Amino acid sequence: MIARRPMLIAALSGALSLMLGGAAFAGETKVAVAANFTDAAKEIAARFKAKTGHDATLSFGSSGQFYTQIANGAPFEVFLSADVERPQKAEAEGLSVPGSRFTYATGRLVLYSKTPGLVDGPNTKGGAVLKTGKFEKLSIADPKAAPYGQAAVETLTKLKLYDALKPKIVQGASITQAFQYVQTGAAELGFVALSQVVGEQGGSRWVVPAADHTPIEQQAVLLKTGANSEAAKAFVAFLKSGEAKAIIRRYGYEVR
Repeated sequence: MIARRPMLIAALSGALSLMLGGAAFAGETKVAVAANFTDAAKEIAARFKAKTGHDATLSFGSSGQFYTQIANGAPFEVFLSADVERPQKAEAEGLSVPGSRFTYATGRLVLYSKTPGLVDGPNTKGGAVLKTGKFEKLSIADPKAAPYGQAAVETLTKLKLYDALKPKIVQGASITQAFQYVQTGAAELGFVALSQVVGEQGGSRWVVPAADHTPIEQQAVLLKTGANSEAAKAFVAFLKSGEAKAIIRRYGYEVR
């Protein structure tokens, strides 16, 4: 009995060392996330925490605003943009780790209304509701700051309706605000991200054909501020994993 005691103490000490060691290695990384990717990013961060012990602290907003903040020294370590342009600029201007840029998702644009039949009724399918003009407000994200807003303008232009509908357009600072306008009734319909309505019941929607606008390719970069952060590097690696890709697909994105 006495002989077993040292073995028991050694086993407990080993387990305690492992626990303390794991805590010591757990870190935190600050991630700037494009607003359309909010729900998917929250789920990915939760799985990342469970898998690695690291915390990913997420901030959400428009890609254009985040890029300006990053260029002015904001302490983000990873940037998940809604476009290719900003990550390319970060790379060209030496703000990111060379070779770290990659596409994590390709988004889809949707014309959405809370009103059943408004967008997908017998006479309004395929975006035909836009030609009827039987609505007061159409929400889009700011096309200068949000790729989904730019895609909405391109779609309206291709339909030759942009000039006619311009007086009815209300712009949100981000795709989140554009979606809120529809949800609160401030606009009867709006161009939003498919990821925002994939879990919504009811209403009516039209998934805009991908050929009607420039592809919404969303890229990520590891920023220079995260070059020596084990948590930041682990988050980027996890974003490329099969587990993360499965989550991204469930939110309506295409993944390579």
